[in-house]
This record gives sequence, C-alpha cells and structure tokens, in this order.
Amino acid sequence: MKILLVDDHEILRRGLKQLLTEEFPKAVFGEASRVPAARELITQQAWSLVLLDINLPGGSGLDLLTEIKRLRPAAAVLVLSSYPEEEFAVRSFKLGAAGYLTKAGAADELLVAVKKVLAGGKYVSLALAENLATALGNSASLAPHEALSPRELEVLRLVATGKTIKEIAAVLSLSDKTIGTYRSRVSEKLRLSTNVELARYALQHRLVE
Repeated sequence: MKILLVDDHEILRRGLKQLLTEEFPKAVFGEASRVPAARELITQQAWSLVLLDINLPGGSGLDLLTEIKRLRPAAAVLVLSSYPEEEFAVRSFKLGAAGYLTKAGAADELLVAVKKVLAGGKYVSLALAENLATALGNSASLAPHEALSPRELEVLRLVATGKTIKEIAAVLSLSDKTIGTYRSRVSEKLRLSTNVELARYALQHRLVE
C-alpha cells in the first residue's frame, strides 16, 4: 500500500504517518507540502490513498484533486481540511474525492474513513449527511458561492487573502487577463463589486482561514 500525505504542516504529516503506520505497518509513504511537489509525486507513481488538504501553497488543492483523479483514477482521495464540511465537502465529492474530514475530527474517525475509501466506498460524516439531506429538501437555501466553478472559487479565496490580480495569476499560472475575467464572474455571481465585499463574504462563509 502506498499512501501520499499532502499538507503544508510537517507536524500534521508526521502525526498522520504515525497513526497510519500503526494500522498499516507495511504501508509506504510519500509526503508533499506544496502543490508542485505533490503533482510531481502523483505523476511519477501510483498511490493507493491520498490524504489531501485543500489550502496549500503553490496552487489550488481543488485543482490538484482534479489532477489526481485524471492521472490516477484508481487512487482513493480523502480530503482532510480545516474548512468546515458544509462549505467544501460537496464540491470535493463532485471533483472525485472519496471522503471529507475536518482536522478537528478524532483519530478513530480518520481510520474508519481511510478503511472505507480504501475498500472502494465513500465516507460521509453523520453531520454532513444530515446537511445534505436538508439541502436536497430545500435547494433554495444554497449559498451564492455554490454557483461558482472551482476556479472561480479559488480566485475568490485568493482575493479574500488580499492578493492582487497579478499575484493570483502567478499562483495559478494563468494570465492577468484570465484572472480578471474570473474575478468579474465572481463579482457578477455574488453581486459584490469590491475586494472588501468579497473578502467579507469569504470570511462570513468560512471559505478562508
């Protein structure tokens, strides 16, 4: 079994490795703290399981999730994020994740989720299952940012952190003009014009830390 840990916090990666080694003593581990390094490891070899954070330096964790499923469709991807489930879990599942956990969860829950996704299943927490059931019964309650594409959401999050169009373009390896177009679409869909309004929205909906 080959397990790839993608998170920018070394202490967390070390803790995950210790926990998973106790459960899977023969597992081989890979580690990456940035999107480019993770992309390289994914390109070079196949992985049984990828534990993936969304908030990563050097690019978008959601974009990386899409790449993983394109390059290694057999890999089970379990998103382990500090962002609340109600904001990112459904989007992660749509992009191919097999499970979603918050970092506030218990170690036992993580092991249950890992075993479930390695067996080919999907892991959904009880809290998320209840939220999904509620949303299905009332689609009108969906937040405006649910209409954003993954790229538009990433641009919104980067704008909210105070980055300029040029800085966002550098992070996502796109042109300034392309980022400007995404920024306009975000404003249109959210009906917010200024960066301050966008940042306030992102903070209110816990789209950024």
